Amino acid sequence: MKPALNKDTQLCISLAARPSNIGTRFHNYLYDELGLDFIYKAFTTTDITAAIGGVRALGIRGCSVSMPFKEDVIALVDEMDASATAIRSVNTIVNDHGFLRASNTDYLAVAALIAEHGIDPGTSFLLRGSGGMAKAVGAAFRDAGFADGVVIARNETSGRRLADELGYRWLPDPGAETAPLIVNVTPIGMSGGAESSSLAYPLGTVDAATTVFDVVALPAETPLIRAARAAGKRIVTGAEVIALQAAHQFELYTGVRPTPEQVLAASAFSRQ
Repeated sequence: MKPALNKDTQLCISLAARPSNIGTRFHNYLYDELGLDFIYKAFTTTDITAAIGGVRALGIRGCSVSMPFKEDVIALVDEMDASATAIRSVNTIVNDHGFLRASNTDYLAVAALIAEHGIDPGTSFLLRGSGGMAKAVGAAFRDAGFADGVVIARNETSGRRLADELGYRWLPDPGAETAPLIVNVTPIGMSGGAESSSLAYPLGTVDAATTVFDVVALPAETPLIRAARAAGKRIVTGAEVIALQAAHQFELYTGVRPTPEQVLAASAFSRQ
């Protein structure tokens, strides 16, 4: 049982265009479980410069950063670690007595999952998406040694830019393209979205794949993951990504690494 709210309770926050309950429930669950004197609250803002100034001035211990702020905060922090520098994108800020250090735990989580699932770097792959998360995912694959990749994005400007940055090819849509590994980093299949019931890849592409990786966290069983599971493919889910990146954040904020069992319990609780 954590201590009652008091003047010394440390605050961690998230900043997102569309705040969700996932991080709030995940972190607060673990604070209770581990008896830590912390509290976590989600926010949005129309003034990211003022918001990060508030993090520094008010001694807010940690700040999770989501789109569209992941690049905007770079000029507002004091130091970026290798995970953030590698992709010029931030999703975590830690405040040490007014000194702001930035990381990208999305990148760290995907890198860890590539190793954990034993995905061979010699595997060719399709990566659908060109936003901030796609940048983190693509860079994790590139830095793990994956040389043969295709970025699939409707937006030619952002798609070509990301493909060029990563050293991959660009295509506007999956078409009949296939690869042993397919990765979705778009909102296709996300709960509440316009394409919540859609597949990020055609069934033929799913059938031709060996491994299917969907970064969408809600629902944990997206249409793409359901199709891949039915076809007997190896799967990596967005629930795994968000739990692992949040565990990295939690450790950066608190200095405490929760056990895998605690992370699983917190992740399940966060999606209720």
